[in-house]
Amino acid sequence: MSVLRSRPALRWLVPTAAAVAVIGGGAAAGTIVANADPALPERSAAQLLVDLQSADPKGLSGTVVQSSDLGLPGIAGLLGNVSGGGGNLTSLIAGSNTARIWYAGEEKMRFSLLGTSNETDVIRNGSDVWIWESKENTGTHFKLPAGAGEREAAPSAVPSTPQAAAEAALAAIDDSTKVETTGAAEVAGRDAYELVLSPRDTESLVGQVRLAIDAKEHIPLRVDVYAKNTTKPAFRVAFEQINFAVPDDQQFAFNPPPGAKITDQSVPEDALKEHGKDAAKAEAEAKAAREAVAEDGDFKVVGEGWTTIAIAKGPKLGELDALPKAAEGSKDPEAAEAAKLAEGLLGTLTPVSGAWGSGKLLSGSLFSVLLTDDGRVIAGAVTPEALYKAAA
Repeated sequence: MSVLRSRPALRWLVPTAAAVAVIGGGAAAGTIVANADPALPERSAAQLLVDLQSADPKGLSGTVVQSSDLGLPGIAGLLGNVSGGGGNLTSLIAGSNTARIWYAGEEKMRFSLLGTSNETDVIRNGSDVWIWESKENTGTHFKLPAGAGEREAAPSAVPSTPQAAAEAALAAIDDSTKVETTGAAEVAGRDAYELVLSPRDTESLVGQVRLAIDAKEHIPLRVDVYAKNTTKPAFRVAFEQINFAVPDDQQFAFNPPPGAKITDQSVPEDALKEHGKDAAKAEAEAKAAREAVAEDGDFKVVGEGWTTIAIAKGPKLGELDALPKAAEGSKDPEAAEAAKLAEGLLGTLTPVSGAWGSGKLLSGSLFSVLLTDDGRVIAGAVTPEALYKAAA
């Protein structure tokens, strides 16, 4: 239920995108009134949805911090010990990532992911797109065809006005989620409205999703996802600092450092047309593909909303247990290290059994994964008990 769908640049610039997978499954609830502190006037949920859809800052720059603690210390430790660094993957489980962003319209954008010893940049300046890796001192330059910056006409399935978008979002509301507000919030020194989404189903591991919306510019400033019965977010992505002045043009100029290896590539116009094809058609094709897989018995989905569970065909546990032994004595150091990591990961799983059979369980604060002895992978943002029911 992304109300930013018609604004592709903002969709990747603002923190909301990081929580779409969580929020999108359970849009929600009855009468909603966004109460605010005396400093801000009251706004209803419908008004806030209109605000989000109509958000169109001329420019902005800021620092975004993503932090996670998914309740998997064993796995985080294993990844952190991998040579070459579990780095970014580890921080997605328990840690943080920091990025800088600059935005001056659809054709001037820059995103810089900052590591402890490296930086990855994605820069668009008109028809030029640069992807830069400082650690390897390498980059790729893409030249976009004329007209690539123009927005595709919105398909009929997508609301064409803010009011229509709000109506469509509210029409999707059901009883699976409770929506309320906590009044006003302050994020990066700015006033914001905060909406709180809470699953009603007790089998969901998600306790709340809190979305802070800038009171003036209307873009999301912070998204927090809380596990059930916790007071600290398991996942947060938020602006630490933000400025709505239009960035200077020099922020979008890329000057390769000495000795840099740059690869030039072109983007065929046909590829852009394919990428921008009708969203409704793409969704229909994806649905047909999922149904085809389900007919083969390799994948299916049970439940809905916050308690959706995916069941897929995978290797049997006996086969997974044999992988580390098969790689013992390998002359390939990467293969040996991968085998050691696989052995360690399997060792963190908890043996479980029931009327459904037996297997091993990975249980985090926001999701559970069950690997069964008969070769099924069952996963969802639900309690282990919900997985056992699905396995049966």
